[in-house]
Amino acid sequence: MAILDVFSFDIPAESDFGYVQAIRSGELIHVSGQLSFDESGDFVHAGDFAAQLRRTHANMDRVLDRFGATRKQVVSQTVYVVDLPRNAAATAEGNLAYFGDHRPAATVVGVTDLTLPGQVVEISFVIDVRLPV
Repeated sequence: MAILDVFSFDIPAESDFGYVQAIRSGELIHVSGQLSFDESGDFVHAGDFAAQLRRTHANMDRVLDRFGATRKQVVSQTVYVVDLPRNAAATAEGNLAYFGDHRPAATVVGVTDLTLPGQVVEISFVIDVRLPV
């Protein structure tokens, strides 16, 4: 029998767009694109790639914490980056800093725009809770 659990930050964007931050089905947790929003749901650091990436990683940690998971249980991620040629090195550096010696599967996609004005990065990911923490 599959375990089904959903998690939301209870921010306006979730009801405006009709989504949850994460949904667990069995042993996998699928996480919606995380971005640079604060605890109130306000988008922060418009246009600042490094600051957005740090805040996005902090929001990823909030999702991991909710499910009692760790970064070592992230099995894949998709990173969407505005102006990838300009931000590629910072993307790689931030990824290495965030995951340390753990290496999830990853896809990095250069995009023209993301949902919010000034948004330059978004990361969705999958967690496998069967992996050791």
